Amino acid sequence: MTDSEIEITADLVHDLLQEQHPDLAELAIHEVTGGWDNQQCRLGDELAVRMPRTERAPDLQRKECRWLPVLAPRLPLPVPNPVRTGEPSSRFPRPWTIMTWVPGEPLDQTAISRGDHAADTLAGFLRALHVEAPAEAPTSSDRGAHPKKCTDGFDHFFHAVVPGAIADEVRAVWDDAVTAPEWEGPPVWVHGDLHPANVVVSDGTLSGVIDFGDMFAGDPAWDLAAAWVVLPAGAASRFFDAYAHADGATIRRARGLAALKSLFLMLMGQNGDRGLPGGKPTWGPAGQAALDRVLRGDLM
Repeated sequence: MTDSEIEITADLVHDLLQEQHPDLAELAIHEVTGGWDNQQCRLGDELAVRMPRTERAPDLQRKECRWLPVLAPRLPLPVPNPVRTGEPSSRFPRPWTIMTWVPGEPLDQTAISRGDHAADTLAGFLRALHVEAPAEAPTSSDRGAHPKKCTDGFDHFFHAVVPGAIADEVRAVWDDAVTAPEWEGPPVWVHGDLHPANVVVSDGTLSGVIDFGDMFAGDPAWDLAAAWVVLPAGAASRFFDAYAHADGATIRRARGLAALKSLFLMLMGQNGDRGLPGGKPTWGPAGQAALDRVLRGDLM
């Protein structure tokens, strides 16, 4: 999953700043837990340094640097914005990025207590994001497809983590998404990776969205799955009422994709509990709670 031979530390970040951005080198550096493709360090109060850990991470950072300045001005929540870039060097062989810091606590480490407010906030954010994308917008090779094209991945996660007692219910949700009509609208901007580690919370509600490395132009259902993956129980109906642009087929695809994402989170949590590379212990409970909402939620 990641390149373990590259040890990314606060000392390394300081040395790279000293070499390439010396005016920032005296700011306090604090390592931030989490992250998949990138290791992040907070830099002072307002900035973050993102250091690629995987082969694909530099391309994801370049995508963010190209498109976030275009998207950010019309989004109603704070998102990271690129400030400067770092060049590969003998100390670190990949490009890296300095971004604005989005304050708040990741949802996989806290909870939303103001569910109605969070539902309205997320709906407003996605309404603003989900506009028709230009022809040159990025596409995705590993997400964005109709659920019927994701069955192999679903089956892998399903067999790895789903208890027998709920297997039929989970399978029924997925089968319903697979048979739902395809997205017939133009490709819209999609964050692509909305889950509890990629949204931040302040004062009990959503206060920012981070990690746009997987953004693409395509089916908004991939983001609308957040109605179950991100929001607390009972908030999905309010979210879709506020979003106001999702037809029944899109909601069916979104619910199936929410099940898929929940199982992925559960597997990463399981891997984390076992101490496996790439595992995320905090993702397991978040995924289980999301799956419970998919199966028992107020929007069926």
